[in-house]
Amino acid sequence: MKETDELRAMVHTLAARVQVLEDQLEIMQLVAQYGPAVDSGAGAAAAALWTDDGAFDAVPQLQMRGRDDITAMVHGDGHQSLIRDGCGHVLTVPHVVLDGDQATGRSYALNIRWDADAGRFWVARVSANTWRWIRTPQGWRITERINANLDGTAEHRDMLAPDAEQVAPKSKEVAQ
Repeated sequence: MKETDELRAMVHTLAARVQVLEDQLEIMQLVAQYGPAVDSGAGAAAAALWTDDGAFDAVPQLQMRGRDDITAMVHGDGHQSLIRDGCGHVLTVPHVVLDGDQATGRSYALNIRWDADAGRFWVARVSANTWRWIRTPQGWRITERINANLDGTAEHRDMLAPDAEQVAPKSKEVAQ
């Protein structure tokens, strides 16, 4: 193989690896925007993280379909009372599995609330999240988020279980 061919192959491999890193970072940034958006009451900003027809299931309380439902949830009385009393939605960094222009993942979410009487915060809810994202012309967007309380329910706990091949992904997969 000629030196220029080897160089081209190396550049191609590096470009593909950089694309994977950029995609993962963009998805992580997308997830990181959720808490500040909903905790500030910015319904349109929260909804913009999803595709137009995206789904958000807060099991078992609420099923939202589309951006209007997500905006309505943020602007609704229940959510507004949470943020008025002091509340933070804290999401952990998701484990992201890329598959071209689609990705899946899983993470935790914590709902932390202020207790004015006790003068402290407390964890009101810890939940499992499964995610589906898609690359759009505007960048990565959420197509589906399922958020289920980790209340001992086996199905909710199972949402966090990795596939065997996802436990130790090969760092050279991109080159293939």
